[in-house]
Formats: sequence, structure tokens, C-alpha cells
Amino acid sequence: MTTNEYIRKVREDNWQPFNKKLWQRSFYDRVIRNEDELNQTRKYIIKNPRKWELK
Repeated sequence: MTTNEYIRKVREDNWQPFNKKLWQRSFYDRVIRNEDELNQTRKYIIKNPRKWELK
């Protein structure tokens, strides 16, 4: 459903199309079970985009 909505927005609202894959390969959901895991996940989210810039 999400992919279909994205395609519709590309066509109707001039969203930028992706030239490569839209979805991350090997993605999986993760259950956050406690405060420590929540804090680790927050740190990952904040720091991870910086790693993309280094590549």
C-alpha cells in the first residue's frame, strides 16, 4: 500500500522518483523492550545519517 501511495504522489504531486530501490533490503522490525534499548535506538537514529555522508 505504501509503495502504491508513493507512486501516486510521484505522478500527481511531483514527488521525486527513486531511480534505484525504494525499500531497504533486509529490513526488519524491532521491538524495543526497555528504556536502555530505547536510548540505544535513539542514538542509532541520530548518528546513522552521518555515516551515509561518509560513504
